[in-house]
Amino acid sequence: MSDGVVIACALGGALAGALLTVVIERVPSRRPLLAPPFPEITQSVRERWGIVIVLLTAALFGGIGHEFHRGWVVAAFLVLVASLIALSMIDLRHLILPNRIVGPLTIASLVLLGVAAISGHDGDPFLRALACGAGTFTAFLVLHLISPRALGFGDVKLSFVLGLNLGWLGVGETIVGMFLGFVFGALIGLFLLATRLRSRKDHVPFGPFLAAGAITALFVGDAIVDWYRR
Repeated sequence: MSDGVVIACALGGALAGALLTVVIERVPSRRPLLAPPFPEITQSVRERWGIVIVLLTAALFGGIGHEFHRGWVVAAFLVLVASLIALSMIDLRHLILPNRIVGPLTIASLVLLGVAAISGHDGDPFLRALACGAGTFTAFLVLHLISPRALGFGDVKLSFVLGLNLGWLGVGETIVGMFLGFVFGALIGLFLLATRLRSRKDHVPFGPFLAAGAITALFVGDAIVDWYRR
């Protein structure tokens, strides 16, 4: 895409990041999202975490605008990234992945990727995305049944939409994204234990690591797959 589109995506990401602070603050307490006023926006940009969210969202939106070249796919991935940022913050704070975000994200991903397949006159990527979503969900459900404490059902529900979006890119990218989620989780978990910031009895949310793995796979998943196949 042109530099103008990348800049537009980045600016849109900065705005989205500011708006995400409303979602992050209100969803866990089940407050209406569209009820004014919106003090969360002005309060958050005065705090470090709010500034980080704005900058991170802007950077990721700009990166997606640069990396992908089909409008509806770009829209799907922008929605995915924004939702994952909100979900990660909420999971870190409250140890939940709210259905109020995961549900609409799933519907939006299905619609946007479906429209992308129709507009591109190619249904294969969408069928592959559905298969990867179903396969990822099944694998995570089995892990949840084996060890509910290690993998919550919120992570299981999130796995479908992650598999769906990454499956649009390819099966390899889906595997890479999910694998990196576990790698990031293990590394951070070991660091927290080694520094005694957490004990073995403390619960560490897994959603942010899944999000980080999926976002990493969006940008460099194809490169990792190509490297592995050599």
